[in-house]
Amino acid sequence: MDFKQILTAIVADTSKHAKWLNTLSLMENTGARKISASEHKTDVTLIILKHAAEEHRHAFYLKKQISKLGAGLCADYRDEYLLATHDSRYYLNMLDVQVCKYLKSELSLSGNELKFAAYLLVTYAIEVRADELYPVYQDVLDSTGSKVNVKSIILEEEGHLEEMLVQLKNFSPEWERHAERAVQFEADLFRKWLVGLEKEVV
Repeated sequence: MDFKQILTAIVADTSKHAKWLNTLSLMENTGARKISASEHKTDVTLIILKHAAEEHRHAFYLKKQISKLGAGLCADYRDEYLLATHDSRYYLNMLDVQVCKYLKSELSLSGNELKFAAYLLVTYAIEVRADELYPVYQDVLDSTGSKVNVKSIILEEEGHLEEMLVQLKNFSPEWERHAERAVQFEADLFRKWLVGLEKEVV
């Protein structure tokens, strides 16, 4: 099954759809927390604050969308309320570890420099994915007449990607090579995640 087929099967089942929204909310919340954790003690830009705030808002917004499917669904982020639980819960952490290893090896970074560079590359890779994932999800929502809507997230994710490109260009003249490596790491994790999601619907 391709991603759209998996999503179509998920959206067709109210319980699974609620868990899907909850899973996305968890992942957005994890992203927001990782952005905050990567912040320098004093050197915090407006873009970083904006990005962390918007990721938290996405987590909140997705969580609220669950109520459109029914009452009392997915109260929290416990395993039974998630899809592809292990892969979803550790997706960003695994990507962060892989990117940090790469940056240590390629650029010999450490400390705050490593944290910031990892933030840039991990976030870029995730924004590239979000730019693909949310529009496909919205297409499925539209085609099934669902009350759920993620159009506001799509607009903000597009803005995030533009902001990350500006920061990456300032980070390194070889930013494209480093960004491509992060995207490759993420693509491998995404394929593994899809396998887990497919198991939920077959």
